[in-house]
Amino acid sequence: MHKELTSFKARLAGQYLRHAIRQTWNNRPSSTAAVMFAGAMAAGICAPVQAQQITGSIKGTVTAPAADVAVSGVEVVVTSDVMPKPRSTTTRPDGTFTLPYLLPGDYDITFTFSDGSVRKLTTKVFLDQAAVINFVYQPADMEVIEIVGSPIVMEGDSALSNSFGEELVANMPIGQTYRDMLKILPGVAYSEANTLGPSAGGSGVDNSYGFDGVDLSLPLFGNLASEPSTHDIANVSIDRGAAKAIGFNRSGGFAVNVTSKSGTNDFHGSLEYRLQNSDFAATPKSGVIQDTDRSWIIGSVSGPIIEDELFFYASYYRPEEDGSDKFTRYGPAKPYSSERDEYFGKLTWAPTDDILLNISQRYSERENRGESIGEFEADSVSLGSETKQDILSIDGSWLLGDVSSLTFKYGKYVNEGSSRPDNELSFAPVIGESLDINNLTGMGYFSVPELRDLIDDEFSEAQIAAYNANVQGLINLYGYDEDGVLTGGGGVGVYSNRSDSTFERESFEVGFDTELYTGDITHILHFGFQWSEVLEELSRVSNGWGGISYIGGLNADAGEGQLGGAFYRATVYQMGLGGDVPEIPNLRSYAETLNFEINDEIEWDDFTFNVGFLISRDTLYGQGLRKNSSTVSGYEIAVGNKYEMYQTDWKDMVQPRLGVTWEYAEAATVFANYASYNPSASSLARAASWDRRIADRTLQVFFDENGDYLTNTTAAGSAGKFFAENMRPRRIDEITLGATKALTNDFFLRSHLRYRYGSHFWEDMPNAARSSGTYGNGAVPDSIAARGDYIDGVREMYDQLGNVSSYVIAEVDNGQTKYWEWSIEGEYRADSVYVNASYVWSHYYGNFDQDNTTTTNDNNVFIGSSNYGDGNGRYSWDNRYGKLIGDKPHKVKVLATYTADWDGIFGAYFIFQSGEAWTAWDGGYYGYASSTTRFAEPAGSRRGASHWQMDLSYTQNWEFMEGYTARFRADVFNVFDKQTGYNYNPFATSDLFGTPRNYYNPRRIQLAVGVKF
Repeated sequence: MHKELTSFKARLAGQYLRHAIRQTWNNRPSSTAAVMFAGAMAAGICAPVQAQQITGSIKGTVTAPAADVAVSGVEVVVTSDVMPKPRSTTTRPDGTFTLPYLLPGDYDITFTFSDGSVRKLTTKVFLDQAAVINFVYQPADMEVIEIVGSPIVMEGDSALSNSFGEELVANMPIGQTYRDMLKILPGVAYSEANTLGPSAGGSGVDNSYGFDGVDLSLPLFGNLASEPSTHDIANVSIDRGAAKAIGFNRSGGFAVNVTSKSGTNDFHGSLEYRLQNSDFAATPKSGVIQDTDRSWIIGSVSGPIIEDELFFYASYYRPEEDGSDKFTRYGPAKPYSSERDEYFGKLTWAPTDDILLNISQRYSERENRGESIGEFEADSVSLGSETKQDILSIDGSWLLGDVSSLTFKYGKYVNEGSSRPDNELSFAPVIGESLDINNLTGMGYFSVPELRDLIDDEFSEAQIAAYNANVQGLINLYGYDEDGVLTGGGGVGVYSNRSDSTFERESFEVGFDTELYTGDITHILHFGFQWSEVLEELSRVSNGWGGISYIGGLNADAGEGQLGGAFYRATVYQMGLGGDVPEIPNLRSYAETLNFEINDEIEWDDFTFNVGFLISRDTLYGQGLRKNSSTVSGYEIAVGNKYEMYQTDWKDMVQPRLGVTWEYAEAATVFANYASYNPSASSLARAASWDRRIADRTLQVFFDENGDYLTNTTAAGSAGKFFAENMRPRRIDEITLGATKALTNDFFLRSHLRYRYGSHFWEDMPNAARSSGTYGNGAVPDSIAARGDYIDGVREMYDQLGNVSSYVIAEVDNGQTKYWEWSIEGEYRADSVYVNASYVWSHYYGNFDQDNTTTTNDNNVFIGSSNYGDGNGRYSWDNRYGKLIGDKPHKVKVLATYTADWDGIFGAYFIFQSGEAWTAWDGGYYGYASSTTRFAEPAGSRRGASHWQMDLSYTQNWEFMEGYTARFRADVFNVFDKQTGYNYNPFATSDLFGTPRNYYNPRRIQLAVGVKF
């Protein structure tokens, strides 16, 4: 028996790697700890593709040495506790078979031959991948063969994919939210940013995040906005590149999808309490100092509603956070509190053997109080907020015979948020009235100015001295204490605005898959269509005069139309103005996307070829215009009217996906891939919308030194914008070369070299930038200046519509990013040990850095309408070429677990990565007072400190009664308390230049107790 099993394992090993890199399925680890981690990278696959389903499949070949045993017509039946009904098929004339759309889990496979004999196997099915069972019929009395120790290869909807299962998520030191889970992704930089995603060869806003196939990224902004808890996660798959035309992957970074747990024929339940109080954490190096207690209540129940047909799964999640003894640089601040209730339910229904349906809904409510008080802000600027999120997913599959299938998926994501200052002012500002400069904290949010260097090429020493004298008076009133000295740069007063926003994304997709056989060539065909629409509705009202700043008569960068004698500037949302103000509707922005994909997986001898393409069309809809052919612009003002702003051409969004894999020896492959992506995330539906002139941050109001009104103007970046013609959509082109090798049944390696080139970036820029911009004290490069204005005659068009702005949406001149990556990944597994290790060398450079366009570089920044291109020092020719902020040349990640004989599980996570690239900012180099994102040296000229940390966990299970298990868990994050600094202060004129503004989170301990049945 042992000899036969060993032979079977050897044959299976060859077949796994023979079909490696052929098909588009990630894996789901098994239900036992050792085998679960063994499957964590992925298993070799070869099966019909399935467009972003929450399933896997089984495929294989039955062969027989004896000529009198037929391999065609063999009945194959699979059963599992996770599938309500069995699935069955029969082998084709060549002995092959396919069983698609199986929920991930453990499966029993029964082969019934024409002579009545029966053979049984067991295997695992993983998320988005197929288990390959190549079974050789033996007449020996061998009824059950368990497949163990098979080598594993990474394969999914891309050649660079990984998969993990619920036990990895549950037993590793990860955390409780979806964002926490991202730390385990091999080859991806570790990030503790609260808004931006990690960079992985593209912008942090170009990643894709899914839950049961529903996109969780914030519409229009691309960041991960939702925070489902990890306790519901059954499987995780990630595609980092080399994609196929399957799953509508347009990500310029990485694409992650997770699937939720499902019920079975048995009732199960769990209840857990987690705790991390203030005594369990080290003191952070920076930020608001406070004692913070965190706790989590987690419960779930699952089982059958109709046995063998309809299953359910339901869960409840309640995280709480309380921050007391809170101190900023201004002194004590009110306690922070956050409470959240999240409910999740899922049904799995198999009305027939050939139909499988899933429907799930997640609803969450969060309430925060005393938030948004920064380290350099007074307690009075605090904010309260409420957030509601609703995620609906419906998907289904229908098997149309043995080789064809039809699938569909519907998803809807809704994120409703409202925020209110904890201190709301009782008055509404009126244009023309004065600003009470003796009560600035009662007028709005006042940004306390800082003293300026007396040496300034833009202003005289006398001007700076007068400015500083006034600033010192304001610092004496509103500054914070820094080692006994009052200092500027803080914030006092009240939070600047009240807002209500709703983000929605709705999508529907359908797919058809089939197989064709022509001689010795097999075609695995996939066809897919996807429609999606995103919506944002925004209402924003200033609290008093909104944001107030002191400009002291130094107005070179204060905005268009201001008077030279302006000393104070208020930024006001016009919706909150009092007096004679016209009715202003909520600002609504829409974007619609259509995607078609065709993919052909061609198997021939030792080669597998992938030929496919994804073709897309994006349509942006703004608000505030109506077409009128009789006008210069072709439009007329129509407040509140939805209009088509811009539509891309199909021909400009053809994204080819080509690949080839050669199994040159048993258990060894090489592969090559070319893929193009047109990232879909864009903020222009709002950023360029015409009603944004009146419905968003539209007015800059200027006052003299006594606070008397001078004038007002619309903020240039808040005006409606037209699009230059013949723009090509943002694009990422990618070439990947790689190899896989199973050194033993327990040790697998993969290595690859990848190059990505980004181009055709869109931004809002002054229409005359090419003729008016400067490079330091020089001129615009001749090759760019010769191109002229982005839009001819736009001034007349804007004048007709009453727009004082000169900004337009255009392609960034010579805008580009480049990314080189070499990676080696290894995975070792044994009965009780699992290790996943990766090393990545990379170089990320160019002249367009979406992630480095704001002061703090961790914001929901407008994609296509950021600070980039807004004046001299911000153009593509202004010192922008160099290392991008996401460039981290060296990354090492190690995930490891050990399962002890006493039902204890040890988990470890280790990360080492290079520090971020950063650049000195100095507006004086370009003749500006403002230095924000104005590079005084080539991009990435400096490098911050590298970071490493280790996280550990221990989980102990104890079955105290038959069927009932108690669970104790301890996690220690950042064991050695490596609070490395990052996000360096780039302002060359600041006393804090070059010092970190953020630090990695300190060491903290989390404890948990629970019970399950």
